[in-house]
Amino acid sequence: MELIMTDFSKILNKAKELEAKMKESQQKIKEIRAEGVSGSNSVKITLDGEGEMQIIKLSDEIMKEDKTIIEDLIVAAHNSAKSQLKLKTNEEISKATGGFGIPGFKWPL
Repeated sequence: MELIMTDFSKILNKAKELEAKMKESQQKIKEIRAEGVSGSNSVKITLDGEGEMQIIKLSDEIMKEDKTIIEDLIVAAHNSAKSQLKLKTNEEISKATGGFGIPGFKWPL
């Protein structure tokens, strides 16, 4: 019986350690910045770690284009930034979990 309690205690300690690492990781994720570009750097969008748009930059040249082209390039740059953010977020989560995935865990992006 004592062996079972010792194993259970080790499991609890590991769970607490993982929880602490995940909290630290969540804070680091908030600080992440991801940039997406499109149209040969005509449109640049920066997202924060929570997926909120922080910066959008449009070149002077792109402003001469048709409105629908500009809209499409904004969407493309946003999607690019979101992809970068997902990669950076997954990398941070992997660090926190020691490279072991958590089954069924998906980061809300």
